[in-house]
Amino acid sequence: MVGNLSTQKQIGLVDYGSGNLRSVSKALEASGAQVSLVVSPEQTHAVDALVVPGVGSFGDCAKNLAASGLWDPIREWLLAGKPYLGICLGYQLLFDESEETPGQKGLGIFPGKVVRFQSATLKVPHMGWNTLSATRGPLFEGLPADERFYFVHSYYPEPADPSLPSAMADYGQGFAAAISKGAIHATQFHPEKSQSAGLAVLRNFLRTLA
Repeated sequence: MVGNLSTQKQIGLVDYGSGNLRSVSKALEASGAQVSLVVSPEQTHAVDALVVPGVGSFGDCAKNLAASGLWDPIREWLLAGKPYLGICLGYQLLFDESEETPGQKGLGIFPGKVVRFQSATLKVPHMGWNTLSATRGPLFEGLPADERFYFVHSYYPEPADPSLPSAMADYGQGFAAAISKGAIHATQFHPEKSQSAGLAVLRNFLRTLA
């Protein structure tokens, strides 16, 4: 089934200088996707879905997207409700702003702020495997309610809309590990580092494009 989907839908993997493009591309391809790198605004017209990964800082990611000319096309894509998967910073950028880079605006698709973990006992960044809870929506179809995924982050979004999270996780406090609204999905965890569970999430994303 996934193979048939991949012959019909083209996934645009946004390249703005992030260091994990290869691993995300390989994971998408292993899930059945046809992947092309998007490095210019014109290329967004030739794909059926955008995937924005992220390794680094909120500010650098935003500046690199702006420098490449992709910031406005991605925002327009999202405002049109077209299929999107954000990973880590690709998730955080959907919100208004981040404590990591004061003064740098996010895409502002959803109201909310990205905040830093505040813990006197736990190491920050939150790095390693963690269990999800309260999963819902198409990304987690067929997965156990307590599936584990791989995280690497010091910051996480606090959505103003309580209906937005599609999965929660706990690291000294509960936080939204994933969101879904319409065709827009995003995860704080890294599907490309989460072995079979991560590939299942990517396959589920591809199925939403059918």
